[in-house]
Amino acid sequence: MMWSRTLAAGMLAMTFALGAMPAHAVLPDEIMTDPAKEARARELSRELRCMVCQNQSIDDSEAPLARDLRLLVRERLAAGDSDRQVIDFLVARYGEFVLLKPRVNEHTLLLWLTPPFALLAGGFALWHFSRRRPNKTNGDASADPALTADEKARLERLLAAQSAPDKLL
Repeated sequence: MMWSRTLAAGMLAMTFALGAMPAHAVLPDEIMTDPAKEARARELSRELRCMVCQNQSIDDSEAPLARDLRLLVRERLAAGDSDRQVIDFLVARYGEFVLLKPRVNEHTLLLWLTPPFALLAGGFALWHFSRRRPNKTNGDASADPALTADEKARLERLLAAQSAPDKLL
């Protein structure tokens, strides 16, 4: 009885944990007074990678560096920079790695082109090997080579030799 209550409580806690929405790390003292600029800052923060957390945006990260980047984004927006200028400033300062979705340019072309080429190459390889493989499901007689006269004679001798000891018993 006690065990089932513990199990039910554990499942309830897991349901709440899995169903919880991710909390944003933006603190109240970071929020801008202008709602339009705050919305722009949040949108930009979702596109920027936390350099400490690696695969988390600065909007979601609680790392001190992510907080500094959020404040820097808001500072640049307050100064009148456009979204593109803010992004360009951060890329110039921290490199292309700061973007969660890298731009398409000569440095990232291989990154963007590898997945489609891999899919095409895999599809071509499947097509090529399926065409080369003999199709034996059709019952095609040409798929199975016929026995030569020597092979038929040898087969008859082997079958005769195998059945001969059975007749003696």
